[in-house]
Amino acid sequence: MQPAEWISFIAQFAQLNGASGRQAWPCCVVNALTGTPLARLRHKSLWLSYSDCLLASDSVRRAALHLGVHRNTTFRWRHRFLSLAKTDRPHGLHGIAEADELYVLESEKGSRQMTRPARRRGGHARRRGISNEQVCILVARDRTGQTLDFVTGKGALTKAQLHRCLLPVIDKDVLLVTDGHAAYRAFASETGISHQAVNLRAGIRVRGAAHVQNVNAYHRRLREWLRPFHGVATRYLPNYLGWRWILNARRIRSPETLLKATMGAFPHLTVT
Repeated sequence: MQPAEWISFIAQFAQLNGASGRQAWPCCVVNALTGTPLARLRHKSLWLSYSDCLLASDSVRRAALHLGVHRNTTFRWRHRFLSLAKTDRPHGLHGIAEADELYVLESEKGSRQMTRPARRRGGHARRRGISNEQVCILVARDRTGQTLDFVTGKGALTKAQLHRCLLPVIDKDVLLVTDGHAAYRAFASETGISHQAVNLRAGIRVRGAAHVQNVNAYHRRLREWLRPFHGVATRYLPNYLGWRWILNARRIRSPETLLKATMGAFPHLTVT
């Protein structure tokens, strides 16, 4: 049974048998889920409704209330549903590509063995500026809107992280536009990639076609979207970045498409 067929079957079965999710599901559905992120999850008849909650950026508690299940269930579903869907990303950036870093507070939310006192609803860093209390998110975006992001680790961005993250995904003939961070200059010099920097500290935001306004706008939207979650656990941050890309790129627009993507059946074969 193909993903589209069993998704349709699940919807029809749920309509006929109620939404308790406790039905004895036919073997064809159970077998289709084996080896996927959805294997062994209960309440199958609620999955399409939960996919709708994800597309609406609902919180764990709000989704649980809407579906009538425990919040631990919707939390588990969130990361199972996103584990494959988040991989539907562009393969590379072309033309003019902007890159810049975004820093969020490191979070051990949900950890059983925390290395520091817990913060309330996100909290604040003890030290000013960039430190190991901050996690760096590198965002690169070309002028067609294709976007890639990377959680590089704690503290300031380094040249080695740029080699690891950016080099495999940007064309050799790309024009890389960044701020004046020294790591970008060193990276471009070592790789032979064309590079132009804008001096944001001096108030110079645009030099002809060279600017980082697109990537900075993406940063603002990402921050605003993350704010209602009151601090995202660092270990789950890649899932949230993938979730945001799903919404921003609008490649996944329906609950059915998201459920298919959770099985690895993406809306297109490749992302260019």
